Amino acid sequence: MIVKEEASLERLVIHKTGNKSREEGIKFSKSPVQFGEAIKDLLIRYFLSPFGKNEYFNLHHDADLNLNEVYHFSCAIFDDPSSFYLNSVNLANHLYESSVHPKVKAGEFYVAYLKNLIVDGEEVDAIGLFKSESRETFLKVFPTTDNFSIEHEDGININKLDKGCLIFNTERENGFVVATVDNLSKSSEALYWMDGFLKLSQRNDDYFQTSQTLNLCKEFVSGKMPEVFDTDRPAQAELLNKSMKFFREKDEFVMEEFMSEVFTEPAVIETFNEYRRDYETERDVKISEDFDISGQAVKRMSKVYKSIIKLDKNFHIYVHGNRDNIEKGFDEERGMPFYRLFFREES
Repeated sequence: MIVKEEASLERLVIHKTGNKSREEGIKFSKSPVQFGEAIKDLLIRYFLSPFGKNEYFNLHHDADLNLNEVYHFSCAIFDDPSSFYLNSVNLANHLYESSVHPKVKAGEFYVAYLKNLIVDGEEVDAIGLFKSESRETFLKVFPTTDNFSIEHEDGININKLDKGCLIFNTERENGFVVATVDNLSKSSEALYWMDGFLKLSQRNDDYFQTSQTLNLCKEFVSGKMPEVFDTDRPAQAELLNKSMKFFREKDEFVMEEFMSEVFTEPAVIETFNEYRRDYETERDVKISEDFDISGQAVKRMSKVYKSIIKLDKNFHIYVHGNRDNIEKGFDEERGMPFYRLFFREES
């Protein structure tokens, strides 16, 4: 969890980076920005408000962490704050080199140094990297002698940060703790910020373990079990409900306990363990035998953990329990399968 109430914005440099494939270039500031208290408060709100999730990453490089440019320049800033401006230029150059996708937009690139942030209970400094790519039109209404006048102006909505990351000065040996925001890119161009510029890997914490284990279970129940055990949709829905119920009711996850409560049958447990090993190999992750369950990860995964049976384009059956009250059959006369539902009350 990030605590931002006492955060202080110590330094800020703004550059403008374009799209390299279109040769739009970079415009560098010659010095840090000077600002008063009112603007400082607005900037802190603009930069920090979007960071609410407990999902963290690490800066990463396959060969050597020191070859990650953002890591290298961040270390230099934390070690020598007087190098802040010089390394803001280095970071802007690196962002420009990463901005080659044709859909990447030009925009202001903010490099900020922040103090008094708390992450996971530890007070730390942080480097903030932010980019504004979108503009909105605002109306300005002001009084005249006998009336009101209206004008318009294009500007940045301080309630909508386009892209950002916070690099916290902790766990340096692992690539720092990093939080990210990307509110614009939902397709391939998003890779330039997360993968091309920052080069991130998921931090191996309780949030990550909870998310990965729930995803593993969902893929196993929905994909592998119908293939191996001919598991029908109501049975799949029941298992998904049992899995989510386990995570919602427990504070700690223990793999053996989970498998015995949810899957129960030895053959299913054995197949799940085999599937888990393949899952870990394919995604290059390691799912722990036990960890503290992250409530935020459970809440996020519950949005995609829907136990729904979709029938053609006409009906959706939402299954929340009582598998025995759903029967599947086949109508010979119509030549169509059917579901029969038993219930006590209709509302």
